[in-house]
Amino acid sequence: MRDRPTGVTERALVRALADGWGIGVAALRYAPVGGGSYHWVVDDDLGERRFVTVDDLDDKGWLGRTRPVVLAGLRAAMDAALALRRDAGLGFVVGPDPALDGRSVRPLGARHAVTVFPFLRGTPGQWGVGLSAPERAELVAMLAALHGVDPAAVRLPRREIGLSWRGDLERALRELSRPWPGGPFAEPARAVLAGAAGPVRRELELMDRRAADPAAAARTVITHGEPHPGNVIRDGGEIMLIDWDTVGLAAPERDLWMVASETGDELRRYSELTGRPVDPAGLELYRTRWALDDLSCFVRYLRAPHRRTPGAEHAWQSLDRTVAQLMQ
Repeated sequence: MRDRPTGVTERALVRALADGWGIGVAALRYAPVGGGSYHWVVDDDLGERRFVTVDDLDDKGWLGRTRPVVLAGLRAAMDAALALRRDAGLGFVVGPDPALDGRSVRPLGARHAVTVFPFLRGTPGQWGVGLSAPERAELVAMLAALHGVDPAAVRLPRREIGLSWRGDLERALRELSRPWPGGPFAEPARAVLAGAAGPVRRELELMDRRAADPAAAARTVITHGEPHPGNVIRDGGEIMLIDWDTVGLAAPERDLWMVASETGDELRRYSELTGRPVDPAGLELYRTRWALDDLSCFVRYLRAPHRRTPGAEHAWQSLDRTVAQLMQ
């Protein structure tokens, strides 16, 4: 996240780390990276470095609509990451460091939650920058191992095929004829969405028809949800998979569409490792869902009150790119 979270002070964060994890903070630096969460690099008074994440409980629509539900869902996801690493032996899973009371996530005020992770000194991937063929092969093997874990090993809900903020997107589509007063990027966003309203509505209908197919729910495995290059870090001789807040039970294609190249090598290798065929319709379903989900998030952000900040600029540019992709 490019902008810092509203209502969170570094003093409050330092106190939360001391109270929850016994961490005496010697230095902390805000890290404007990733999307969906806020991050700090923290050095403690013993010389150990950690990666600290703060989540806005009002801004994780895939987990729920109320703060208690979202906090419980976030904690379940982080507990699952811990179980996958410790109990299932998946060493590539980057799980959190539990707090002194054993909880993986602790509240930070009424609206936010804090999670502490080990700091990886490796080389992170970048969203939109493809992995090399050997790295894709390694990631496919990781997903095959993840999908092979018994779903009973974790306490996770099934991830239904929906959007984080579908109601906000549909409301925006209904209100294209009236001004959007949210901020400097609201009216440009309205103009872009108005030009693509027909295709967006058709994609929503297509997603719903595909999701209603019984085959879409026939196979359920533990999925990461976002195994894209931005969530991969090469730490020494192996790659690690981070950001497990989207983990959930779903069809394998929820993950696989993100690792498939035009050659099809990755999908053939996955089938060899698992004995499972890959469903092309499922790949298209989750590819469409991803674009529409992004659109719902960016529209919600830009219709809300905002200023001209790096975060708002990023949301506007991303909305423009997402609509262009849906129009192709």
